[in-house]
Amino acid sequence: MNRWIRLLKHRWLDESDARRALDAVALARLQARVATSERLHSGELRIAVEAGLPLSYLWRGATARDRAVTLFGKLRVWDTELNNGVLIYLLLAEHRIEIVADRGLSKAVDATRWEQIAQQMSAAFKTGRFEDGLGQAVDAVSALLQQHFPQAASADNPNELPDKPLLM
Repeated sequence: MNRWIRLLKHRWLDESDARRALDAVALARLQARVATSERLHSGELRIAVEAGLPLSYLWRGATARDRAVTLFGKLRVWDTELNNGVLIYLLLAEHRIEIVADRGLSKAVDATRWEQIAQQMSAAFKTGRFEDGLGQAVDAVSALLQQHFPQAASADNPNELPDKPLLM
């Protein structure tokens, strides 16, 4: 994509576009879904939805993956005690979905499974069902976390990260 077209596409969208894709009610339902999920396993989930990349990313030609990995660090998803945090990132300007899993979970789940989850999300997004797509992704990631990091009934399970999706 031409650099200038990409720049305009990203600068055209802002946080209000993200709020239109996911209104306050949808965000509350997703937050509840994440909270419910996290009671079933010891992992931590974060959802980040960004309208467009920051200008600095656009000038250097960074990808949605680059941004997702940076946010993974900035949001401290990497900093969970069992290294089993997962970031689900949606970039509206490019219709890109990135899932970044910490090393504890990425050792157990291959890249094709993450791609399958992203494809399922994409199918929902194509019809404008952003909440449905993100909800399906939360459920799929939760199932993987339950399989690899089940919550023991007697174990302490602190909530290490906010459950509320982040709109940018």
